[in-house]
Amino acid sequence: MTLICRLLLLCFIPLAAMAEAMEQDIFLEAGDLTPEEFHWVKRPVLVFADTPADPSFLRQMELLRENPGALIERDVVVITDTDPAALSAFRRKFRPRGFSLVMMDKDGITTLRKPLPWDVREITRAIDKFPIARQEMQERFPSGR
Repeated sequence: MTLICRLLLLCFIPLAAMAEAMEQDIFLEAGDLTPEEFHWVKRPVLVFADTPADPSFLRQMELLRENPGALIERDVVVITDTDPAALSAFRRKFRPRGFSLVMMDKDGITTLRKPLPWDVREITRAIDKFPIARQEMQERFPSGR
């Protein structure tokens, strides 16, 4: 009996590793990235802070990691920037002060800025109201008209 349990457990390990790999693919550091890299490809959700120890930054990242699947469905990439001295392209463009959550649509337009952490549900509801996201949903799920 224990052999069967072990075999079943071994079957689920690759699935957990795949899920973790999928989650990691959407979390990037700003570094040398530019907004143009994501134009018409992904929806950048930017998380700024002056230090990686900022409590709002830590809370925001915790909230985002709770449900990465909903973000992946909406072509979101989470870009973090916790080094003001590095002056990333995103930091130069948005000029955040302290913690800031910035959402962009695929066309590169900044659609929302928030000074406090948001959970995935709030973020996905906001994204679902973006014009391009609405158009994508209509294309994915056309009505019978």
